[in-house]
Order: sequence, then structure tokens, then C-alpha cells
Amino acid sequence: MQELNYWLTTVQVPASPAQQLPESADVAVIGAGFTGLTAALGLAKRGAKVVVLESETIGWGASSRNGGMVLTGLKLGVNQLISKYGRDLTRRMYAASLETINCVERLVKEENIACDFARTGHLEVACKQSHFDDYARQVEVIAREFNHQLRIVPRAELRSEIGSDIHFGGMVDEISVGLNPARYVAGLGAAAMRAGAAIHERTKLHSIERDSQNGAPGFRLTTSRGSSWARNVLVGTSGYTGAATPALRKKIIPIGSFIITTEVLPDALARELSPRNRQIYDSKNYLYYFRLTPDNRMLFGGRAAFFPETDQTIRRSAEILRHGMIEVYPQLRDTKVEYVWGGTLDFCFDIMPHAGQMDGIYFAVGYAGHGVAMATWQGQKMAEWIEEGKTDNPFAEIPFPGAPLGLYNGTPWFLPLAGAYYKVLDWIS
Repeated sequence: MQELNYWLTTVQVPASPAQQLPESADVAVIGAGFTGLTAALGLAKRGAKVVVLESETIGWGASSRNGGMVLTGLKLGVNQLISKYGRDLTRRMYAASLETINCVERLVKEENIACDFARTGHLEVACKQSHFDDYARQVEVIAREFNHQLRIVPRAELRSEIGSDIHFGGMVDEISVGLNPARYVAGLGAAAMRAGAAIHERTKLHSIERDSQNGAPGFRLTTSRGSSWARNVLVGTSGYTGAATPALRKKIIPIGSFIITTEVLPDALARELSPRNRQIYDSKNYLYYFRLTPDNRMLFGGRAAFFPETDQTIRRSAEILRHGMIEVYPQLRDTKVEYVWGGTLDFCFDIMPHAGQMDGIYFAVGYAGHGVAMATWQGQKMAEWIEEGKTDNPFAEIPFPGAPLGLYNGTPWFLPLAGAYYKVLDWIS
């Protein structure tokens, strides 16, 4: 078993040409992941001079480390959203979550990105009878309020969707997508550079300060490779948000997510495990998510350890995930696991996406496991906002809470407690 991101073995991520930082730019984008690259692409196509600052390499973070699931919906349930935000705003947010799928598809087609894009739909499986009972209520509300159709799969029919007998039923959304995230983010990087965006890899951001140039207000960005001035700044660093943006960092919880991938499976076994090739996840808070890769490996991931990835958390997570995979699929007991890796997701304290301005700096963060779709859409919306000076982004209209009592400085000391809490919640719910 290699401690290596399987997706990165399938693609050569483009490297940006070595170049000096420009003295000035219209927009500086922080982070070369889905959010930053999509925004840079949109801005450059509008004629803006764009510089992208990336502390590692294109797609190095969660954008290449995820399961490649492009999912509808939000992390919170629809009834909870309506109760919290009201019907009108919830309708707009849910409509945005559906539009994110079309947004990814348009980009893939327009930029000719070969990333194994396939609308195979997703399947949520119920770990308890009470979870399955709630599916019917969700389906009814989503159809009535959002004019979107989901389908309930009773336990007796679940074998048509998944080769496992441990769940209590399922819920299917046909429009979700599977893709290869490393190929997708590599394609976005290439497209952004073709459009004229300058991507500076291995350029660590040290500070952002307000600074005017020739009478124009803007920001001075100091980096490991010198400084540059920009009229506007967009931060799209998600779970890797650092000390250069301390106010934003205090509102984001970096949480580890880990993945194992098996050897290539025989066609008959792969069809047995996932007859319709869905993107699958379960109903727990401490969830598992799994799917077949385009070459018939079983990819199996989850919050095996809440802390972000380290050698220790990756090795421990491999054991936990293999045990979980065999629990779901006993057929894989003797199957070799070939790859294990980890990445860091960004959760906000309300488990919602957020966009807006903080101290004059634009941001889009908080994807909570829905980042392939939502980050792409947010990148496009942020490019529109910066260039047009206005937005209809519903995630810019909701409150952006910080930690209770302000007891958080960006270092998630409470993650072991949070992990234990969610495990107990899964047990009693």
C-alpha cells in the first residue's frame, strides 16, 4: 500500500512557467484550487490582469485529494435550512446547488477537459431505519419547495443500487456526477493560463496590507518570492487558509478526510458492488463515501481522523477505512488496498458555504465536502462580483458565525472532542 494520491498517478498536472511576480495586477487570487482557478479563468476572460499565488502547486490541496464526487444539495438538511434561513433564501441556495453541477459540466465542455465526467447520480444510504424514514420527508419537501425530484429506494430494492445488505434503504439523485478531480483541476489550471492568468506556484503568502498605488486603493501582498500590488484580492484557500488572513482563518475549521483505493477489480465484481456506478455516501455524521474509479477500483473515504493529514493520521486512517470498507462490502475482504492519502476540508461553524468580503478582501470558503461543485460555482460567481461590482450570490447573504465565545484562533484544538461528539450522535440518532 502506497501513501500516495491515486488520482495524481493518472495525470500530469501542468506546471506554471517560472516568472517574477508582476509589480501590479487587477486581481490577486490566493490558492490554485477549484475556487481560485475558476475565478482566475473567468476574470482573465473578462480582460483582467490576474495573478494567482499558490503556496504549493496547482491543485495540490483538497482539489486533487477528494473522491471526485460532484454532488447536489448542501450539507444541512432542507428542513433545517428552511427553519434557519426561511423559504425564499433556502430556495435560492438549493437552486444554486443544482446549478453547480451544470456549471462544472459547462466548464468541462468549453475548456475540453478530459476528466472522466459522467452523470451517474448519487446514492445516499441509510444507516438506521429512522434515517430512511426521514428520506421520505426530504423527498416531499424538495419536490414541493424546489421542484427537484429525488427517488426513494426501499431496502428490498437496494440491491439494484449497491451490493451490500447492511443499509436500511436509499435515496437517489440522478443528476450528480463523478469525475477525476486531479484531471479536472489540471484542466482548470491549463485553461486559466491559456486565458492569460499568471499562476505562481511555491509562492507562500506572508501578509496582505491595504496600500494605494497611483492614487488607486488596493492591497500590497508580501510573499516568499517578493511583493506585488493588486486592486482586488480573492482568497480561495479553504481548509489550507493560513496566517496571512487571520480573520478568515478563525472562521474555518480544517478537518481531515482520508481515502483508500483498491487494486483494479474484475468487471463482474465492480458491477456487483455498484450496479449503476453511483457516487455513494451514508447517512452518518461520521460518514463513509465510496465509488468506483473509472478503471474499476473501489475508492473508499471518510472522516477516519478529524485532524488534517499527517503520516500518522494517514496510516491510522488506512486501517479504519479498510475495516469500514469490508463492513460495507465483505466481498472485498481479500482485495488488496493499493493507495491511501488524506486531505483537508474546510468546515465553517454553521456547516454552510460562505462568500463575501472581509476587511475589503473577497473570499469563498466552507464547502464541507461538496467542494468540487460548489467551489467551481463560487469561483465563477466571485469573478462576476469582482468585475461587475454586484452579486446575487445567496451565500453572501447569510450570517458567517465564528466560534462561540471567540475561543478559536485557527488551530482546531477541539477536533478530538468534536469527533467523539459526532460518534455519540451517530449512535443515539
